[in-house]
Amino acid sequence: MSLELNDTIQGVVDGLSSDFSEDLIEVYQSCGHTYIRVEAENIIEICKYLKTRHHFIYLTDIIGTDRYTSDERFEVIYNMLNLRTRDRLFIKIRVEEKDPKVNTVTSVWKSASWLEREVYDMYGVHFGGHPDLRRIYMPEDFEYFPLRKEFPLLGIPGSIELPNTTPDTE
Repeated sequence: MSLELNDTIQGVVDGLSSDFSEDLIEVYQSCGHTYIRVEAENIIEICKYLKTRHHFIYLTDIIGTDRYTSDERFEVIYNMLNLRTRDRLFIKIRVEEKDPKVNTVTSVWKSASWLEREVYDMYGVHFGGHPDLRRIYMPEDFEYFPLRKEFPLLGIPGSIELPNTTPDTE
């Protein structure tokens, strides 16, 4: 199956194929967007390459997903935009359930700091070298990661002190 890629995205795929051939796992399209899955070890170099050589200067989002599989359970997806051509690109990496860790891309995009913290807070993926990796939604002492598939839909009773549900009366 051949992909119908525009010139900008085709240039990105060709560049990654030649410069990062051992890190490139798959390229596919879904809903009109291009997804490139790469090895997690060189994510910093790949992101620097995409920013400097292909002008993907705007990191729109970093998304975590729980694939709920026995190997490579978690996915981290980098949603980036080329402001010159308005092309969007998704770079995906996978990490294992045991000690889910990937290097931070805050040296490439400063905005990655908050986005990585959100993925850490909700999924428990650690970003090595992050300048301030701490929770942003959940209390710092909260032991769980709410967007993991095994987390109960109604939460864990007693894990967080909830506000009083009855109004104060005098």
